[in-house]
Amino acid sequence: MQKYWLLVLALGLSACTQSAGEPADHFTDPVIESAYIPLSGSAYLILEGHGAAMTIAPNVAVTNAHNDNLVDKKKIIGRSADYDLLYFRTDRTDVPASAPPFVHEKVLAYGQGVDGSLRVAQGVVKWLDQEVVARCPKCPVQHAFIFEGNAGPGFSGGPVVDAATGKLVGIVFGFRDEDKAGIEKLMYAYDMNRVMVEWNNIRAHSAASAQ
Repeated sequence: MQKYWLLVLALGLSACTQSAGEPADHFTDPVIESAYIPLSGSAYLILEGHGAAMTIAPNVAVTNAHNDNLVDKKKIIGRSADYDLLYFRTDRTDVPASAPPFVHEKVLAYGQGVDGSLRVAQGVVKWLDQEVVARCPKCPVQHAFIFEGNAGPGFSGGPVVDAATGKLVGIVFGFRDEDKAGIEKLMYAYDMNRVMVEWNNIRAHSAASAQ
C-alpha cells in the first residue's frame, strides 16, 4: 500500500489569492444544506481562517481538530485521540443519510472561499483505505479515502457527498503536499464509518467518566 504525506494547514486558512473549488449558490441536496455549518475566525494571529463542519447527530457536529480555533470552545464536546476530528454542540438537528465511498464514485466536496462564500469541488474517488502519514511525530498513520478534486483552503472539515444520491460519504481533512503539472490535486477524507466510530468512542468515554 502506497503511503501519502499529509498537508492540513492550508485547508483551514484563507489563501491570499484564489479560492479553491468553484462558486456555489446552492447545495444539490437540501438535507446537506441544512446540516452544513460554515466556520470562520482568526487563525495564527494575522490570518483569517475558514473551514466547515457537518451535523452527524441531532445537535452534534464534526469538523477537523485543527479547526479548533474556528469553534466556540464552550461548545466543544471532545476530540478523537487518533484522528483529526473534533465534535461540538450545534443547534442543527437535520442529519444527512450516509453511505460508504466506492472507487470511481463521483463526489462533491463543499467548503468556504477566502471571502467566506460557499464553494464546491467536483471529484472522483480513486482509492479506499489508504495510509496517510501525518506531519506530527506523535500522530498515528491516518486511514483515508482519496479523491481527485480541486478542493483546498477552506474545505477543511467539510463534507464529501455522492454526486448522484446526495448521501454523505466523508469529511475532508487534508490533501497531498505535492504540486505536479498535469496531475489533479488529491484530497484526503475520513469515511463516515470512521467519523461515527470516533464519535461513539467519545460518548462512551464521557459516559464512563460520569459514573
